[in-house]
Amino acid sequence: MYFCCMCVEVKNITKFYGSQKALDAVSFTIEKGAIVGFLGPNGAGKSTMMKIITGYLTASEGAVLVSGFNIATEKISAQQKIGYLPEHNPLYLEMYVREYLMFNATIHNISKEKVEAIIKKVGLTPEVHKKINQLSKGYRQRIGLAAALLHEPDVLILDEPTTGLDPNQLLEIRTLIKEVGKDKIVLFSTHIMQEVEAICDRVIVINKGQIITDKSLKELKENQEQIIEVEFDYKIEKQFIDTIPYLKSATNIHDTIWQLTFLTSNDMRAEVFDFAHDNGLKILQLNTKNKNLESLFRELTT
Repeated sequence: MYFCCMCVEVKNITKFYGSQKALDAVSFTIEKGAIVGFLGPNGAGKSTMMKIITGYLTASEGAVLVSGFNIATEKISAQQKIGYLPEHNPLYLEMYVREYLMFNATIHNISKEKVEAIIKKVGLTPEVHKKINQLSKGYRQRIGLAAALLHEPDVLILDEPTTGLDPNQLLEIRTLIKEVGKDKIVLFSTHIMQEVEAICDRVIVINKGQIITDKSLKELKENQEQIIEVEFDYKIEKQFIDTIPYLKSATNIHDTIWQLTFLTSNDMRAEVFDFAHDNGLKILQLNTKNKNLESLFRELTT
């Protein structure tokens, strides 16, 4: 057994459903303190990968190690390190909140004191005397997170935990995930880029069963293209345009109108205004058409 204090290692995982290949030689490693956004369109293989990591599905090829334990050959030891909130949160709706969490706690032989601490941590204290079917989806997601956290796992696997939440619930769940993720590994599945920007520090994008990018959020933002369309009051030569910092390309759309593409996360509108001023130009109109993370996701997955 290879020992890793706290990490998830996915090594060349391939999964077939009959003749259909759902995952194709997927590999990545996540270490303690990372909140990783696992992105992809519907049907990309996100849920399949998460179910393999948690041991709910068996891979056709490859291996997954969770804190050094092989999920295929040391399943119980590996699963003891994992907290899992699936896409469709399975709850016993007729049970009371505290009753449900105590029921889960008995499975793990967890004390009542620890259950109360988790209830407080996830903000369920005002709702503990209610039946689960009386609660909003936001609070039900909190219960799912509480159940996943009861045994103090190294790894938290969250499969689209914010789907269907209203804006206030979204903010609450985001804050909670960021808080619990400080000393754990969090793998967070979604197809919504705004969720990744709000929660994650690394992004893995999967499409058609293959990883197509694996970068830090900072790297992705730095590599965003910023597009500015600007009209000056008279025609100017490209050699002058090329002096603007971070300029990737400049296209003369028509006469005095230019489309400028920058490769930077900085807002380049100020630079364009400074350029116009320094060269005795006036700007008649200026529009931005930034390629943000949402458009980058579309490019990567289409």
